[in-house]
Amino acid sequence: MECIGIVPVLVIDRVEDARPVADALAGAGCRVLEITLRTEAALDAIAVLAEHPSLTVGAGTVLSAEQASEACAAGAAFLVAPGFDKATVEFARSAAVPIVPGIATASELQAAWNFGLEFVKVFPASTIGGPAALRMLASICAGMRFMPTGGIGIDDLADYLAIPAVLACGGTWLASASAIAERDFDGIASRAATAVAIARQARNSR
Repeated sequence: MECIGIVPVLVIDRVEDARPVADALAGAGCRVLEITLRTEAALDAIAVLAEHPSLTVGAGTVLSAEQASEACAAGAAFLVAPGFDKATVEFARSAAVPIVPGIATASELQAAWNFGLEFVKVFPASTIGGPAALRMLASICAGMRFMPTGGIGIDDLADYLAIPAVLACGGTWLASASAIAERDFDGIASRAATAVAIARQARNSR
């Protein structure tokens, strides 16, 4: 994640869309993808992409240990949760699968840090104060790393990635539900390529 800086978050309604979307993103340099468990097609899509030779595919919006188990069985290489749930984190640890639970406040960050976590999602990043708020959170726990998600776009991507504690930014904007439904794979690839270029420049400017 740190090398690329971008984690596209995909909402897949039709399993047949998973591979062409993933190919478009991989071709543009996005090789770590998150598929949210918000649709009935999600687990099957994870299973399809788990065999992709150029991708690392994880499951997002993981709300419970049961969902985490189902995602791992489908082939998810990592788990992302919107909040911090101890049972879900404990399952991930027992299964030796990386997990990125979400936090939005200093109290939640402190709880995650005291639970031994070193990497958390910040959600919803844009509405809790954007890069400025994230810099403040990053100053609390030395060594903690972050993946902000929620409301991030091309215009402020570099601002988030300029923060040393940010390993990657996630978001659905690279491959929106409408773009996938319209099978606009060229548009998805173009946005992804632009985002990857911004990420590389931001990393080099640190």
